[in-house]
Order: sequence, then structure tokens, then C-alpha cells
Amino acid sequence: MTAPDELPNDIAELKAIILAQQDQNARLEALVASFKKALFGAKSEKIDPAQYELELEDIETALAQVEAEIDADERTALVRSPKPRQTNRGSLPKHLERVEVVIEPKLSCPCGTERHVIGEDVSERLDIIPAQFRVIVTRRPKYACRSCEGGVIQAPAPAHIVAGGLPTEATLAHVLVSKYADHLPLYRQAQIYSRQGIDLDRSTLAAWVGKSAFELTPVCEALMADLKRSTKLFMDETPAPVLAPGRKRTKTGYFWALARDDRPWGGEDPPGVAFTYAPGRSGQHADNILTGFSGTLQVDGYAGYNRLLKRPAQDVRLAYCWAHARRKLHDVTQSSAAPIAQEGLAHIQALYRIEKDLRGLTADQRHAARQERSKPIIDAFEVWLTANRTRVSAKSPTGEALKYIAKYWDGLSLFLDDGRIELDSNPVERTIRPITLNRKNALFAGHDAGAQNWAVIASLIETCKLNGIEPQSYLYAILTAIAGGHKQSDIKELLPWNYAKPV
Repeated sequence: MTAPDELPNDIAELKAIILAQQDQNARLEALVASFKKALFGAKSEKIDPAQYELELEDIETALAQVEAEIDADERTALVRSPKPRQTNRGSLPKHLERVEVVIEPKLSCPCGTERHVIGEDVSERLDIIPAQFRVIVTRRPKYACRSCEGGVIQAPAPAHIVAGGLPTEATLAHVLVSKYADHLPLYRQAQIYSRQGIDLDRSTLAAWVGKSAFELTPVCEALMADLKRSTKLFMDETPAPVLAPGRKRTKTGYFWALARDDRPWGGEDPPGVAFTYAPGRSGQHADNILTGFSGTLQVDGYAGYNRLLKRPAQDVRLAYCWAHARRKLHDVTQSSAAPIAQEGLAHIQALYRIEKDLRGLTADQRHAARQERSKPIIDAFEVWLTANRTRVSAKSPTGEALKYIAKYWDGLSLFLDDGRIELDSNPVERTIRPITLNRKNALFAGHDAGAQNWAVIASLIETCKLNGIEPQSYLYAILTAIAGGHKQSDIKELLPWNYAKPV
């Protein structure tokens, strides 16, 4: 909001500001109404959260337009505001190339003396060069000896991922990132290329993606192996619709995500996530993926993970997610007046307030603080839970929510004894969101093999994101290394945190 002393004196400008504010208020009121409808309306009326971003973009665009009109009026009247309008221009990172443009005034002075520099004003603006296509022409001259007949030599042709094909490794990396990070299906990419006069069939792009996925699979397998050497991981799964040939419909497979994120307690291992496609949601798939893993696995309440507790070695313990427990109680409060559920939410909220204070401390410090601050809340919560389960019907919404918490109580309380355990499994759920968005754009995978390719490439891209690494540069680098004959025995060197530097 503009401060009173910054308001212009011109009546026309004031009217423009008032009209802009009224328009903004109307849009914000409509946006709040949409939020309420999404929260309290029928499930069928709920709106994709991404649509709120679109509304906010429209509001901000409209405000910028009004400001531009005001600026234009000021320039026409040769009137300047007493103070420059405060705007958030963002920051330009240091790694971007700087192209300096020096604007010199006339150096001659009316007195005839040459002026000298006493200072300068420097401004930086963001410039974007549209994607440029170019052709790499490789020439390999042949040389022969004039003195003998067998002396013809020629440099060997460089190896490429797509042997004898059109794309460079940089092109392959661009296609992969556009599809799996920027959510551009291949047919849309083909349309973008066609605007530059480059006619590439979607099936050609698909062949490039498949070949790249094949070459990147060992790197993804090395990533999975590295994660399973940890003793504290997250796991979650999300549906993956896959086209069922001959059935004229899709079948439901699943992407299983195995993630590591030790940053909240200062762990030394870098964060990472590895996706695996499986044709179903059976706990057997989780067991197969976790072959060789032993330690603490943080998950939601899906019963399929109980299979891990039946291993002969008893080498896995399950820590459960307080966010899911909170959601059960929250859903009850949205449907009716539920004082018991509200009390439960207050207990959980107290735990989250403590966790906010502990973020960034070491595992030992978190353990000590939880024993001192969180354990009394958990002990009181357990007494409250037992007492209130006897007060409500087990089949009522509140009873079902309390039953869920009681069922997973031991796993929910496990965070008290281990400072590495988080209060919830949100770290792995965040890595799945891009998969969900890509699924909305692509609708479904065309085949089980295509879904597995999707999992391979998404694993490397999302791990790059977690480590602050630019994924296109990384994929270009490792595809080039693989094409050049990088040794399989040194495959760990190609993992994101070993091969690329954060931007």
C-alpha cells in the first residue's frame, strides 16, 4: 500500500490509483471465495492449486499495467514523483555472463578542455537470448603419404549417444529436461522446433529419449545403491497411469520414490531421490526395491509397508508421518463441529512449533531437545487419546481418526528416540510433486518400459534439484562422458554431487 506522503498531488493520478485498488480488492475477494469453495465445497468442486497462481499472475499483471499508465501520464505532463516507486526487481546471480555496454557522453567541454572521469552509474538488467539452433559440422580430413601406398590416416569419428544420428548430447539433455523437468510433452517440443524450420517427428524425439534413458540407467542404479547404504530414508508411492495395449484404456502402475534428506539435522550425505516404476502397489514391490537396505524408513500409513517388518532379519523399523495423522483430524473439523478433533490438532501443532526451533541442529541436539520438550506433549497426547477413544463411537469420523493415530502410535512416537527422524514424510512427497505435474500434462505413460524410462530420468533431474545443480548442464556432461566410454566401474563418479558443481 502506498504511504500517504508518497501519494501524488495530481487528481487524475489519484483516481487511477483508487480504481486500481478497487479492481485489486474485487479480484482478491473473488480469490478468497475460490479458496473457501476449495476448502469447504464438495470434492467435485475443488480447484487445482495451480489455478490460484494464474489468478495471482493476472492480478499482478493488471496492477503493473495501471502503474505503467500512471508513469506514461507523468512523462506526458513532465511531472516526476517526489520519490521513486519501490519495486522488487529480483536479484541477478553472479554466474550469469555479463555483457558491458558503455554509453559515453560528449567529452568536449564548451571551454575547450577535455573532461575526465569522476565516477559512474552502473545498472544491471536481465537479457534473454531466445533458444538458438545450430549445426555442428565435423570434418575429418584424410591424409596420405606420397612416398608409400599404405599411409592413409584419418582421425576416428567421435562417439555419440545416438550413433550416426542428428542430436548432440546437448540436444538430448535439452529434450530430456524439457519433457521431465519443464513438463513439455514431445509433440509440443516438436511444434516449438517447427517454428524454427526444423521438422522433427515426435517418434524421432521419443527414440532419442529411449536411447538416453538406456544409457542413463546405470547412473540411476548407482544412485539407488548409494541411497540404500544410508540407514534413514523416506519412501512413498504415487499412481502412474499406463496405456494398456489392446484394452483401449489405461491401467494403474505406481512410481515408488526412495529419498534421502539429511539436511535438517546436518547429515553429511547429500540429498537424493530414486524413482522405480512397478505395475502395482503391493508391499512386495517396496520389499524388492529395498533389498539390501536396513535402518529406519519413514512412510505414511499404507499397510503395504508392513511387509518390511516381517523380514527374517528384522532389520527395518517404520517411522510414521504426523502430517497424515493431522490430516485425519483436520478432515473431521471441516465436516462438522468436532471439539475433540480440535484438541488433537492443538497437540500436534505444539509438536510442529518445537520442530521449527530444532531445524538445523545436530541429531544429538534434536534428540535431547525432543526428550525435554516434545516427550511431555506426547505423553499427555497418549493419555488424551486413550480417554477420548472411549468417549466416541469407533465408527464415527472422530473415532476413525483417533483409531488411525492409535494404530500407528509406536511409529509416530519414534522421532523422540532418534534425532534423524523427521516429524513427517513431507521431504519425499515434495519430490513426487513434479511427477504428478508431468503426469497431468502427459495424461499417461504409453508403456511399462516408458514409465521406467520416466523414472530413470526423473530420478537424476530431481536429485539435481535437491542439490542445487542445473539439470541440463549435468545431463549434457554425463551423456558426453558416457559416449566417450566412461568406465562402468567408476559409475559413481557420474552421480550429481560427484560430477557437477552447484550453480
